[in-house]
Amino acid sequence: MSFQNTMKALADPIRREILNMLKGGRMSAGEICEHFSVTGASVSRHLSVLKDADLIRDSREGKFIYYELNTSVLEEILLWIKELRGDENDQRK
Repeated sequence: MSFQNTMKALADPIRREILNMLKGGRMSAGEICEHFSVTGASVSRHLSVLKDADLIRDSREGKFIYYELNTSVLEEILLWIKELRGDENDQRK
């Protein structure tokens, strides 16, 4: 995982919405496409960027590809942000 790839993936509002949708559980590419007014090829590209950043995983079942969140990468990002904030007990005013 590249932190730069992760941040680039999170910068796009469509990709953030895809992640938000996947909070509810895995979805097929077709189900994801139904939520957007862009082409299937565009959604496929967004899914590819998210996958390259390790933010999602895919699995093939027959002719369908299902996507789900990879929460371990999101947890790493949250830990990094928390470290940036410093010690929570340090109450600067």
